[in-house]
Order: sequence, then structure tokens, then C-alpha cells
Amino acid sequence: MDTAFWQDKRVLVTGHTGFKGSWLSLWLQSLGAEVYGYALQPPTTPNLFTAAGVAQGVVDLRGDLANIEQLEAAVERSRPQVVFHLAAQSLVRRGYRFPLETFETNALGTARLLEALRPCAELEAIVVVTTDKCYENREWDWGYRESDELGGRDPYAASKACAELICAAYRASFFNPQEAGSPRLATARAGNVLGGGDWGEDRLLPDLLLALQEARAVELRSPLAVRPWQHVLEPLSGYLTLGQQLCGTAGASLATSWNFGPDEDGARTVEWVVEKLHSLWPGAPTWVADSAPHPHEAGYLKLDSSRARSRLGWRPRLALDQALEWVVEWHRLHAVGGDVRQLSLAQIERYSGLLDER
Repeated sequence: MDTAFWQDKRVLVTGHTGFKGSWLSLWLQSLGAEVYGYALQPPTTPNLFTAAGVAQGVVDLRGDLANIEQLEAAVERSRPQVVFHLAAQSLVRRGYRFPLETFETNALGTARLLEALRPCAELEAIVVVTTDKCYENREWDWGYRESDELGGRDPYAASKACAELICAAYRASFFNPQEAGSPRLATARAGNVLGGGDWGEDRLLPDLLLALQEARAVELRSPLAVRPWQHVLEPLSGYLTLGQQLCGTAGASLATSWNFGPDEDGARTVEWVVEKLHSLWPGAPTWVADSAPHPHEAGYLKLDSSRARSRLGWRPRLALDQALEWVVEWHRLHAVGGDVRQLSLAQIERYSGLLDER
């Protein structure tokens, strides 16, 4: 990743008040970009956006993906050169409770954003973030490739598969990468991310960290479920690399879908992650099984990121146990009222140093 590329670049980040959006906004700030954010209020209290003072370096625009007029106004205000679309309903179980909201936000919200971006004359690249769950899950032992079938048996997964199809349609109809001056549109699929400042509903790490602080056992729905765990900075480095290269001379050939998953070491069971965190934060009970009935979630899910490795030069840098150490470092500091903005920027700088290693 060429860090100089982002200096003074006008970047619109949707979902900048969320977990991944806040980390991305902080990283872009550290690179000298002119960052505009478009989102609803932070989804939780506490939240990373507030705790790390993300608003200090962002033109903070509030609005809903359901409102095309607000989207058009945000695009007109920011005149973006690069757009990262992260705003989403991102929870599987919430998708079961509110399926129409999930499709409205993830599918139609993506379409409205792309429609609002069509007249944007200075736009060079659009990166739409979806999920590893957009694949038709067959519980394979090997990782899914970008050419595998899209699908989803739950509303969240299906809504993200819909977003992928919408992006493909807009690319073919309006953002043809072969046409001179046309923005390059790509989608990015990542797995389960970890990092400081995640207080999301129904997510393993927030539930576990709260249990650790309260010295009680955490309840696990699926302790043997395998997920492609990675620190949040791993896929974000992929998004930044992709966004940069879409703007380059070879960008037309990169306007497609991309996986950003961990090495084989990152595909671990929920139980493994819980046990590892307990070793880093000792003194609390481990876990108990949650025997209550729950809606279906995939049991085995991995990504194949060969395309990103070979064509973008991207690869994971943090081993999972190191990523978990960074999470504990962040939350221990937050628990005593420390400056987590500076720690977040320091972790970004630390990670950026790893990018220079071969």
C-alpha cells in the first residue's frame, strides 16, 4: 500500500460510526486523507467512534441509506474520489428478527448509494464491503473462492449476496471499468473481525470481554463453529490496497470481487478463541454451553484469498494469538480510562510497519 496516495484524497466512508468504519476512518486520518463520513448514530453505547474520538478528523454527516436525498447531499458535499461503503445491518441474528430492515439496508441501501454516486464526476473508485457469508455455504473444509456460488439461507447472508448482485449489475450497466473516466467498482468480502472497541450486539468478543470483566462464564451458542478470525486492520489494509489500485493504470482489471481472509491459522473454533482470551485475561471462569434454541448459523466457514495475494500483493500480517493480544491491550486501557484514541493510532502505526516486511 502506497501511503502517500491517500494524502489529501477526498474519501467518503459510509458507516463511519460503526466498528470497522471507525477503524478505517482513523487509519485514513493518519494517512492525511480528507475524510467524510455518512452514517446513523453509533449503534451501541459505549462505542469506538466516541471512545477514540473519531469525529476529530472526519466531516461527520448523519443520514440513512433509505433516504436517497440525504445520500445525494452527502455525495455533493464530499465530492469523493474514493468511496468505501461499510454501512450495513451486520448481524445474523438481528437479520432473523428484522428481515425487511436487513434487506432494506443491505440490498436497497447499496443500490441507493450507487445511484447517488452515478453523477459524481471526480469519483475514481468504489469499494463495497459485503461479507464471507454471501457464499452458498456447503460446510466445505476448504475456503470459498470469489467464483463460488452466492447464496444465503438467512436474511443477513442473502441480503449481502443481493448487494453483490446489485454491484455486478451497476458495474455492467453504469460503471463499466473499460470506459474512460468511469469509476471502478469492486466488492470486498472478509470474515469475523476482532479489535479494540467492538461492543456489537450478539458478537463473541464483546460478550466474552464483558464476562471477563465481570468474572463470570460466557455462554456459547456454537463452541465448535469454525470462523475465519482476523484483526480488523487485516481486511482494512485490503480495502485500502484495493481502493488505491483501482485508481491505478491496472484498475479496470481489478473491478471485481475480492476475499480478504486470514491464513489457515486464523480458521479456529469459537472455543479456541475463548480459551486463548482467557489465557490473556486470567482469573475468570471459561464458558458454558447455551442450550436455548437459536436460529441457524453456519458451522464451518473459510475464505480463499489467493486472488488478493497474487494480484494485489496483499496478505495477512498478524497471527491470531497476536491479534487477540492487541484486543486485550486495548480493552485493558479502556477499562482504566486510558487514551484509546492514541492507542488505536499506535496500533495502526504498528500494523503499518508490518506491511513493509516481506
